[in-house]
Amino acid sequence: MKNELTHLDTNGKVQMVDVGVKPDTIRTAVAQGEIKMKHETFKLIQEGASKKGDVLTVAKIAGIQGAKKTSELIPLCHTLGLSHVEVDLELDDSIPGVRITATTKVNGKTGVEMEALTAVSVAALTVYDMVKAVEKTMVIQKIRLIEKHGGQSGDVVNQFQED
Repeated sequence: MKNELTHLDTNGKVQMVDVGVKPDTIRTAVAQGEIKMKHETFKLIQEGASKKGDVLTVAKIAGIQGAKKTSELIPLCHTLGLSHVEVDLELDDSIPGVRITATTKVNGKTGVEMEALTAVSVAALTVYDMVKAVEKTMVIQKIRLIEKHGGQSGDVVNQFQED
């Protein structure tokens, strides 16, 4: 692992990394997170009883939009022509809550980790927004990069141990 911060120039000033000389390669990333809630809120989503509509479908669309807008939200991220974004939301009674997984893909000069992480974050925030009228104590947690492939830094697969 390199010990240099690429968003700082030699004088320690903020910079956007110049990726112009890097070759285009297929790059993918998978991120995951979850939103924990009371069992009653979980059941409301499971039964499709939210007054705002289909919580999981709306959150999926929001996650996809979030991935596409990452460079507008994170100041030094490059604008990418994503070739694929997939957001899966799974009800998980063991949380209880929703497990969110986002997969992003691009044929480009820089990675798509931030897009995957943003997709998960925006999807989780959307779940919160959709049911906050019945519970304001939900916890968005464990947002993390699961894996990334492609690019000069190579493949990364993170192994996580539960608390």
